[in-house]
Amino acid sequence: MYPKKELVRVVKNKDGEVFLDPTGRQNGRGAYIALEPALALKAKEKRVFDRAFGVKVSDEFYDELYAYVDHQKARKELL
Repeated sequence: MYPKKELVRVVKNKDGEVFLDPTGRQNGRGAYIALEPALALKAKEKRVFDRAFGVKVSDEFYDELYAYVDHQKARKELL
């Protein structure tokens, strides 16, 4: 369990597009992942969002997710 501020939302909209939602306000079905780079890598390995949303999610999305999570964690450590 993580506080909501330590999570990032991933959304699948009506068109079947899957994308990051840092604001947490986009329309669509959402799933959350903690801001831990190791968890982002594990999510890619196990194709977690493919199963959560029932669609094929591209490797580019998982790479973008890892980059975002890694950046946010580094930013948090500086503050």
